[in-house]
Amino acid sequence: MGSAIDLLTRHAVDVLPEGLLAEKLARGKPLRVKLGIDPTAPDIHLGFAFVLDRLAAFQREGHTVVLIVGDYTARIGDPSGRSKERPVLPDDVLDANAGSFAEQAFRILDRERTEVRFNSEWLGALTYAEVVRLTRTLTVAQLLERDDFSKRFRAHEPITLSELLYPLMQAYDSVAVVADVEIGGTDQLYNLLAGRDVMPHYGLESQVVMTYPLLVGLDGREKMSKSRGNYVGITEPPEEMFGKVMSIPDTALPQWWEMVVDGGAHPDEPMAWKLELARRVTARWHGVEGAGRGEAHFTRVVREGGTPDEIDEAALPDGDPVHLPAVIAGAFGLSTSDARRMIGQGGVRIDGATASDLDLPRDRLDGAVLQVGKRRFARLRG
Repeated sequence: MGSAIDLLTRHAVDVLPEGLLAEKLARGKPLRVKLGIDPTAPDIHLGFAFVLDRLAAFQREGHTVVLIVGDYTARIGDPSGRSKERPVLPDDVLDANAGSFAEQAFRILDRERTEVRFNSEWLGALTYAEVVRLTRTLTVAQLLERDDFSKRFRAHEPITLSELLYPLMQAYDSVAVVADVEIGGTDQLYNLLAGRDVMPHYGLESQVVMTYPLLVGLDGREKMSKSRGNYVGITEPPEEMFGKVMSIPDTALPQWWEMVVDGGAHPDEPMAWKLELARRVTARWHGVEGAGRGEAHFTRVVREGGTPDEIDEAALPDGDPVHLPAVIAGAFGLSTSDARRMIGQGGVRIDGATASDLDLPRDRLDGAVLQVGKRRFARLRG
């Protein structure tokens, strides 16, 4: 039993309350381990893949994973770790994101031991009287104990009632699926504990709460996030994946090594360590051959200052001269303001020469190789 506990709690920051997980395991009944998915982005990044790896550990021990797609709660917006309410996406975008996210999760999880549930199934069916009953399970004082709420309350910043209801809805998810364990990042601790408080009001044993560290993103400071643009997606091409891993600051290496490739011995010199990390990460998602392509691309383009063997083409917009920020925006999906900023910082090259002008003659760009940053290339055609 001790070895099973050690395996299941590896990397965990909180396992609350102490002793309850061991007690539940000792009963010999497969546990229902819950994780909520926010469908505001379509792709899984390395930080979320780490959490899914922890769920897979439960599956290997014979337990069932319950993925809760928050299609209903996403229409309200979880403010965890935010200073303001999150924007709400259109229904069709949320639905498409949820489908994409769930499919990617099965690259990590055992499909046969996974239940995928959408919380609109039960939250959408609650009557007003049932919602009022749910609100009686927590006090306003308890809700305002949550760190992000308390900070905004003290600063006299608005907090909507819908935001206050979010922890209760997430807690009701645990009631609906009869969760034995709920896991999440450390920023979710309050919401997970709310589930423990609410479940006894519905005649259920409280769940075990397990939290895990938040993987820092490419900047080495903020948590990895699609909205912050500091992520590595598990479906990204090997060349992009390898290059992104190589871009992390040395200070992030210990955490990435422990969480992303599960630790172990590593080279002492930071560059060698980073190269080994990039190889292992890319090989996991693209195989050894993909990792080789990623490293060869990195060596040729970044270390030797060359260009990739294969470059996508991008059409030039009409007009002469051509507005370079508009070209960059069209080629790489950036905003024109970001494009202007990168030009100002010397991060844009035309056929290897640094570009500083915002407007360039059309014949200067037609057929040229546009490079933005270290890893974005396009051959311009007009």
